[in-house]
Amino acid sequence: MAEKKVSSEKKIVATAGIYDILRRPIISEKAAKLSESNGVAFEVAANATKEDVARAVQAIYNVKPTKVNIVVVKGKVKSFRGRGTGTKRLVKKAYVSLPKDAKLDLSANI
Repeated sequence: MAEKKVSSEKKIVATAGIYDILRRPIISEKAAKLSESNGVAFEVAANATKEDVARAVQAIYNVKPTKVNIVVVKGKVKSFRGRGTGTKRLVKKAYVSLPKDAKLDLSANI
């Protein structure tokens, strides 16, 4: 009898909720330096976890990340002339490391 090969890795399908996790790619000097060493920076949803970000990158860009780091940047207090003070919004960033052979086209799925 011929034995069937069973793949242990499930294909992750991009659903509507997956696109809500990755808000936008971050374009900055730090992100440009990161891209030289196969890394990408994204602004992500405030309730997103490392696993959610990894799953979203794999579903949308078909690349499995090797590592995901998350940073929460608190909103700064700003003063307005004659109007009092307010705070900027909280931003959650994800720094995603990719395998050496992976190429990520950020402009393809925007």
